[in-house]
Amino acid sequence: MSTEHPARSVPQPNAVVGVGLIVVGWDGRVLLGQAHDGHWELPGGKVDPEEDFERAAARELAEETGLSVAPWGIRILSVQLSTRPGLTRLTAAAVTTAAEGTPTVTEPDKIARWDWFDPTELPTDLYAPSVAVLRAWRPELAVTLPQAPTHDYPMETR
Repeated sequence: MSTEHPARSVPQPNAVVGVGLIVVGWDGRVLLGQAHDGHWELPGGKVDPEEDFERAAARELAEETGLSVAPWGIRILSVQLSTRPGLTRLTAAAVTTAAEGTPTVTEPDKIARWDWFDPTELPTDLYAPSVAVLRAWRPELAVTLPQAPTHDYPMETR
């Protein structure tokens, strides 16, 4: 009898974990960035190793807009699993009302400009992950937002 064990197959990564952050200004408007293809998106991005969603959101906000917020000033609304074929996308929907500063384009290769929008007058050419995050924040917006199929897992509010 052999004492050797067959090599164990190591699963390959097949998902992207990210966070989308709704930045609500003092007047209730929402910050969106316009990509060079004309679509609008929320600040956010991938979660780095050893980061939680709140820290990732604060880091991405600073990197993309120059705005600052402490991680404890960010609230996670839900975790969303994309239902689109291909790569699995897991996104935390987050919101903050505590961001400080003036948004600037700090990554001009990705975003052409940042602008504030009334939640009832959002542009229709939004990226699907941003649509899903906005819907988690304000479900009544689903009537006017484009389709963005996801499985949403709301966080408990305490």
